[in-house]
Amino acid sequence: MKNEFYREYKERVMPALREEHGYKNEHQIPKLEKVVINTSVGSQSDVKQALEEAKAELALITGQKPAETRAKKSISNFKLRKEQAIGAKVTLRGERMYEFMERLIKAALPRIRDFRGVSPKGFDGRGNYTLGVSDQSIFPEVELDKIKRNIGFDVTIVTTARTNEEAKSLLSEMGMPFSDRPKKPVAQAA
Repeated sequence: MKNEFYREYKERVMPALREEHGYKNEHQIPKLEKVVINTSVGSQSDVKQALEEAKAELALITGQKPAETRAKKSISNFKLRKEQAIGAKVTLRGERMYEFMERLIKAALPRIRDFRGVSPKGFDGRGNYTLGVSDQSIFPEVELDKIKRNIGFDVTIVTTARTNEEAKSLLSEMGMPFSDRPKKPVAQAA
């Protein structure tokens, strides 16, 4: 791989994690496995048009053609039929994954207005992290003039880490800006 972000992982992040957690073997050091970007347009009034726009935006942001996701069952209250296309997802691995992570961490997240870091509560207990992005315009590839509707999506970062602490230290070393805001004190009754 020629990616600069991957080279930084190999040269700086791996030795730092080995020292921090005391790994004896190089294969014990957590690494990124894949990144899954998922969006849903099931609640839109014109689902087909919204889905095409969402797929075009995902393809532009990730550089890879998205796959359609379909409804698993019918729900009449939501006007949803079984097997109806309601979303799109992209799974990134290898060089494209590292390129996307570099753009997410260094370009997209800092463009969020009043950004104070991503929530450290997005871990699933097995070393994977999910981040919700409410607007696609934070990515530099997206032209603001051509946006017809805001498309929110989830970014799931799958790692080989076994615990949340290992995954958090991996992502922190890679530059993910976690907010370590102190919890607000609960008002006590007098």
